Amino acid sequence: MSTMPIRSPRNEIWLAPEMPEPERVTAVAETVLPDSRRRGAQQQIRTWPGYSPTPLIGLPSLAGRLGLSAIWCKDEGSRFGIGSFKALGGAYAVFEQLQTNKATQAIACATEGNHGRAVAWAAQRFGVRCIIYLHAGVSAARESAIAGYGAEIRRVRGNYDDAVRLCAAESARNGWTVVSDTSWPGYEEIPRSVMAGYTVITREIAVQMKGHPSPTHIFLQGGVGGLAAAVIADLAIDFPPDQTRYLIVEPAEAACLIESLRAGRPSNARGNLTTVMAGLACGEPSPIALQIVSAGAAGAIAITDDLACRAVRLLAKGSAVDERIVSGPSGAAGLAGVIAAVRDPGIASAFALDRTSRILVISTEGDTDPAAYRRILEVEDL
Repeated sequence: MSTMPIRSPRNEIWLAPEMPEPERVTAVAETVLPDSRRRGAQQQIRTWPGYSPTPLIGLPSLAGRLGLSAIWCKDEGSRFGIGSFKALGGAYAVFEQLQTNKATQAIACATEGNHGRAVAWAAQRFGVRCIIYLHAGVSAARESAIAGYGAEIRRVRGNYDDAVRLCAAESARNGWTVVSDTSWPGYEEIPRSVMAGYTVITREIAVQMKGHPSPTHIFLQGGVGGLAAAVIADLAIDFPPDQTRYLIVEPAEAACLIESLRAGRPSNARGNLTTVMAGLACGEPSPIALQIVSAGAAGAIAITDDLACRAVRLLAKGSAVDERIVSGPSGAAGLAGVIAAVRDPGIASAFALDRTSRILVISTEGDTDPAAYRRILEVEDL
């Protein structure tokens, strides 16, 4: 394979120079996100009231339409009633800070919506003040959902990364504890806790996949890299990366992981960060997450908004065979990456996708912005 980007009229991909080595992935994962830390988070979260595994749903009809052998979708839309996988990471980090007496008088974070909702839910649940920073592009519906858990909302000019910086600066001045899903120099332990919480998903998948053949490809949302890193670190135990391709999916306008993988170091996205995939509109990667992604990803693809919306509609429609899945555009991004790859022969070949391929995707969110979701469903695909 080549490290050079491959471009089609609508998509761009990055390929690792060779298939990742399981031993190296395990070694990097143990350094960044040790097995003991992952298991501790998994055991704790399973004791929380309301915990139950989210479903792994087979989509044989859709797989046939796309010319693939199988598609499985892990549906995170019902997780703790929060509507997304973020309930695992942000909430666990809040819990850990309070249990270890590290948290100060308040918890704060910047968010595109889902992470802040999870942090606010946890802060209310554990009885601590919560301040959430939202940039100008976050919808009123997402703000209302966060405020519904008693959080104080502070609006920020600019984008998500601007909100992250202002949250960090004001929290430092006020003595608040920042619970962020992205890391920066000197701030790494809490993002490790967030990623550890995400691995509840991987242990559930490992159990749910028993009796099925291993996936040949796993398409994972990008963002700052936290989810992808957590999945690669923990699921590589069950599905080694020299046999299962772990592929990253990003918005074309917020492809910071592709830029970083290409450069071999943390690099900013070149796009304007404007995308319907709000949860993935991140211009800067998390350096600790990037370490695992760099070691374990076989490739990455940047997709356009129209494909994410198409994936939302495909999941919502279902079929006589396939169960209907409610997924927002960030949640459907993994499937959108699959669609982008199979419809372009050059990309399909580069990713080794064919009629024998078995695909795993994670729907990371449900209908977390009802008005936006309805607008997407109103459009008919040609």
